[in-house]
Parts: sequence; C-alpha cells; structure tokens
Amino acid sequence: MLSKGDTLAVGVSGGADSVCLLFALHELQSLYDLRLLVVHVNHGIRPEAKGDSEYVKSLCEKWQLPFFLFEEDVVLLANQRGQSTEEAGRELRYECFERVLKEQAPEALQKGQAKIAVAHNSNDRAETMLFNLFRGSGLTGLGSIKPVRDQVIRPLLCLQRKEIEELLAKEGISHCEDSTNKEDIYSRNKIRNHVLPYVEQEISAGAIEHISAAASLVAESQDFIRQTVEELFDKYVVKEADGSLSVFGVDVIDMHPFLRKELILRMFEYLVPYRKDLGAIHVEQVEDLLVNAGNREVHLPYQMVACRRYEVISLFRRTESEFESKKGERTAQTQYVIETEFPMTIEIEDLGRLEFQLFPYEKSQDIPQNQCTKWFDYDKIKNYITVRNRLTGDYLTINKELSKKSLQDYMVDEKIPREKRDKVWLLADADHIVWVIGYRISQEYKVNENTKQILQVQLIGGR
Repeated sequence: MLSKGDTLAVGVSGGADSVCLLFALHELQSLYDLRLLVVHVNHGIRPEAKGDSEYVKSLCEKWQLPFFLFEEDVVLLANQRGQSTEEAGRELRYECFERVLKEQAPEALQKGQAKIAVAHNSNDRAETMLFNLFRGSGLTGLGSIKPVRDQVIRPLLCLQRKEIEELLAKEGISHCEDSTNKEDIYSRNKIRNHVLPYVEQEISAGAIEHISAAASLVAESQDFIRQTVEELFDKYVVKEADGSLSVFGVDVIDMHPFLRKELILRMFEYLVPYRKDLGAIHVEQVEDLLVNAGNREVHLPYQMVACRRYEVISLFRRTESEFESKKGERTAQTQYVIETEFPMTIEIEDLGRLEFQLFPYEKSQDIPQNQCTKWFDYDKIKNYITVRNRLTGDYLTINKELSKKSLQDYMVDEKIPREKRDKVWLLADADHIVWVIGYRISQEYKVNENTKQILQVQLIGGR
C-alpha cells in the first residue's frame, strides 16, 4: 500500500474509522516519510456536521497536518446528477481527494506516488458483499471492497469496527458519531444495524471475519479470471477505428459460457468505465447475439448498442449529440434487422416464428385475408425492415390518401391497454410502421396493380 515518500489524501469524516486511519498514518508518517493531506467533506445534510469539521480541524492542528475543507450541498448535487444522495456523496468525496492531490502534489501524481487513503473496515466489506449478493451480483460485486484499487488504499480493511473503537478508547482519542448511521434510510444501514448483528448473535460469532475472508477469496479468483479474460479480449475482440468493438460469433460459440459472459462484461468496460445499471440481463442479451444467428440489435444502458450483422457482432456507443437528440424517447430493447436475403426465419420468444419470402407478383394471385399472413409491396420499402417494439415518432398510413396517424393515437383508438403497448411487435420501415403484428398494415405498403415483388411475412405458432 505504501512506499517511502508517498503523498496521501486522507479522507477524514471525524467518525471512529477515519480518525483511527489518521492516527495510524500519523504514527507511520516518519517511518515511511509520508506527506499527509487531510480532506474533510461536509455534505450539508446533518445539522451537527459543522461540529465534525471543527473536530477534524482540531486534530490536524494537534498533529500539525494540513487540513482541507469542502462544503457542498449533496442533496442539490444528487438532484442535478440524477443520483441518490449516497452515490452523489461518494463521487463528490473522490472528486475532492483528486482535486487536493492535483493542486497540492502534482509532482507526486506524475511519479505515481500520490494515493488516496480511506477508512473502510471488515464490517464495511461484509456489508457490501451481502448488499451485492442480495440485489444480484457477479463475482466483482461479491469480491466487495478491495484493499487496493488503482490509487485508493484501505489500510483498515483487516480490522473490525469493534477493534477500531477499542483502539481509540485505549489511546484516549475521541471521535464524532454520525447520526445517520443508526437510521434505516439506506439498505446498507439495514444490513449493518439488523442483519449482521443477528447473524453474529444467532449463527456465528465470527460471521463478519468469515464473510470478509470469503470476499478476499472471491477477489483473488476474480483477479485470475480477469487476467484470463484480458487474454481472450486481446485475442478475439477487434478495436475498430471508429471506437466500436467487433467479435466473430464463430470465435466464441464454443467458449465456456462463464468466460463468454465475462468477455462481454470486459467489452462493456472498454466502452464505459462503470458497471452501475449494467446487469445480468444485458449480458444475456448480448450473449444471445453471439450464439444465435440472425441480424438484430439490442439497446443497452449508457447509449450502448450491440448488433449482429451476419457473423459479426459489434458493440458501440451512440455519440453524446445523438443521445441528447433522443432524450425522453422510448427505445426498443431488441430489434431484429431483416436483410435482403430471402427466404429467412426469425424466432421471437414472446411472439412466435416469422417467415419471410420474396416472390414476383402475378395479377391472378389472391391476397391472403388472415391475421397471420401478410403481403407487402416490396419495392415501396425504403430501408431495412426491422421487427421491434414501438419507438417515439412511429406512424402508420391509414387510408388511400396516405394520411398519417401516430402509432400512439392508433393504439389508443384500438383500445390497446397502456401496459401492453410497449409489448406489441411491429414490422417497421424506419419510423413508418409496415404492420402492427396482430392488427393492421399500413396503406402505403398494400399490394396494387403496379406491384412487381411481394414480400410475404407469415407468423407461425404465435399468439
């Protein structure tokens, strides 16, 4: 964690953990020739927070350490960023640590000797592991808090909270109490105040130690897996000039499913530096593209899109300008792109099997008059046909004059329940709906005396 001559931005809230951290680093300061920069962030949430700031400042004066105070309105910041106050507060703290290091220790940063020290302990690690387990997590989440992550170090991770409090009592060092820690407003607090105490009293007195040890084992396993996946990433994933990633389905079809999923996560990480809001469902959607033939695409968080074109699967992010222009729009989760090679078939789990055929139109042929087989004038299709759910801006043509009606208005007129509208499958030519499957087709694509080619679409086995 430490090398001689390191500069540390030390996060000190005034609570027992952070005061213990500062005490320990102060004791080691001369041995390691450390430069300590104490950072305190007042989130503007608790009335007593001003007193915490004054206490940390007095400790710094006593131990002759530089003190840096940041006062922010985290509630306002959370609203501006669209985050929870807990998440916004965490991000803010690390922003403050980095700001202090950039301003006070630029040379140490350049040499790789600038670090951030925070006061997580074994209890925090156990709480985080359980929290991630309960809400559904991969190995990274189960590995919980790591002792070292990039420039962040956690020297107290080997200690339990009760050991920290006993040490401070022995040394005669006081600390502040955060009243919000005892409130059950956060899920982590419920685990801290109810779950872990019950487990230690009723199941195993060493539960926190055992959970923390398990997290260490998972983290070590994850390091090994990550190294293996990194080799697979370098071998099979192509980094395109436009910033997108490509992989051939044939290269991963026989790969162990676990490694395949980890490879997909690694591709996510390459495009976005965080995993929040990216879960198992998104990995499964991309994995389906990798292992099952058929041209289609999947829309993911952070403006990411995964698409399959023949044997190549691409993953990319829409540009910020593209994203801004589409804010507030509904986006189809899955789109099946129908290329120009016929016949072809696609299977959609909650719809059925769609078969596409193309043939010349003969005037003597009778146009099918049922809900499951439709004929369309192929030459009127201007773009690729897609099978998807609705998007903002979709419309139909509804009469011989080709008057337009929004899909939203059509669904209202047809009394399609609101909760079912996003589940209706559509055949679409860009934003022009060719067929509301199970309902009507657009007048624009109807067969007439000038039709030369018929695109037949037949739904088999569907609802």
